[in-house]
Amino acid sequence: MTFPQLNLEPMATLNFSDFSLNNDLQKALADIGYKHPTPIQEQTIDLALKGHDILGIAQTGTGKTAAFCLPIIHNLNKTQIKTAPKSPRALILTPTRELAIQIHDNLNSYGQFLNQKYTVIFGGVSQGKQVNQLRNGVDILVATPGRLLDLINQKHLSLKAVESFVLDEADRMLDMGFMKEVEKIIKLMPKVRHNLFFSATMPPKIQTLANNILYKPKKIEVTPQATTVEKIQQTVMYVEKSNKVDLLIHLLKSNKKHKTLVFISMKHMANRVATKLEAKGIATAVIHGNKSQSARQKALQNFTRGDIRVMLATDIASRGIDIEDITHVINFELSHMAEVYVHRIGRTARAGTEGKAISLVTGEEKSFLAHIEKTIRHKIAVDKEHPFHSEEASQAPVMGVGKAKASLEAQFKKARRQHFRQKPKANVKKATTRTSRPSTKSKRTAKKRPNN
Repeated sequence: MTFPQLNLEPMATLNFSDFSLNNDLQKALADIGYKHPTPIQEQTIDLALKGHDILGIAQTGTGKTAAFCLPIIHNLNKTQIKTAPKSPRALILTPTRELAIQIHDNLNSYGQFLNQKYTVIFGGVSQGKQVNQLRNGVDILVATPGRLLDLINQKHLSLKAVESFVLDEADRMLDMGFMKEVEKIIKLMPKVRHNLFFSATMPPKIQTLANNILYKPKKIEVTPQATTVEKIQQTVMYVEKSNKVDLLIHLLKSNKKHKTLVFISMKHMANRVATKLEAKGIATAVIHGNKSQSARQKALQNFTRGDIRVMLATDIASRGIDIEDITHVINFELSHMAEVYVHRIGRTARAGTEGKAISLVTGEEKSFLAHIEKTIRHKIAVDKEHPFHSEEASQAPVMGVGKAKASLEAQFKKARRQHFRQKPKANVKKATTRTSRPSTKSKRTAKKRPNN
């Protein structure tokens, strides 16, 4: 299916007051300081108000949340239908709990003068409060796929009354393995509904999903696919793997006044690096899937307020962090997926500001870098002016992404095997220490049973 492409020539400066949103919404927007819409909002809001299905291709940080929330709030308010227990009138599906919480907060701000109910549900916390809110009726439900299906299976929730459906961060759903869940959820809703579909990129599987969901949609693309924000200054620093932590410490101590988000692929590595940073006097927050929801929220709050200026995150957070004043993003490790790189560095240079993205690259990761540069159509500058520059890494041969990924995984497995081979030795030593001082009971036993 080919979607009609809208004319995206620069428009005259609009105000939110130019949209045909109801007075209560306009009052709320003025109250929270919204004046001029972003390009995705300019192109989306009026079309969505008229009931058109939307296919929006836009990176995070472009204002998508207001683009889909405002029309839905307005349209639901027009009909003034009383909500039924367990049956939301609109569903916003998003991949991470952090993003779900932020969307829910925005809904509460936009609809503060309206008599509507907004609820958010996600896993990792007790479902009791969420179930009670659903039982009392809800106009707009924000949800992550797992908890949504779980509550549906328990008969605490039905999607039969959904009038509007938003699929946000569709490509991230694919990355996180949620496609089967998304397909199940779609089948549980009425076939006739208003759909708004947003994705930063459009790989084939996402295009197929869009074809199955949308009806005569308007396609809105505010930036080319898989491109990066122009205001982000991107650099690469070649370094040996053994020196990465030292280079990270060097960078953080050189930029003491800046707010820095560091992406690390593995949860255990994030914890290990955080411990080393703390030992050097660098206050650090960590956010990843093994952290409880309360711990993750506390880390985000401390980072947002500036109480902690460094946060380490795995990719589960790469779409859920929406903090305007992040000045630096550091890729402690490069992902083999170019889209992940784009999403990560998109955490900086938000709301019209400038930002810096620094990637620490080993010889093996150089192949990932080459793939990223090809995808984003941009050669990233190399910074050699640091004390840990590795000329060997910079001259490493470029191989296919799959081969490079397999090489790194083999190194990781080898390191794990060595770690576990060393671990029993420590236990034996510990056991020897214990038995060198036998208890009184052990001495008595030894006397009675000399052959033991």
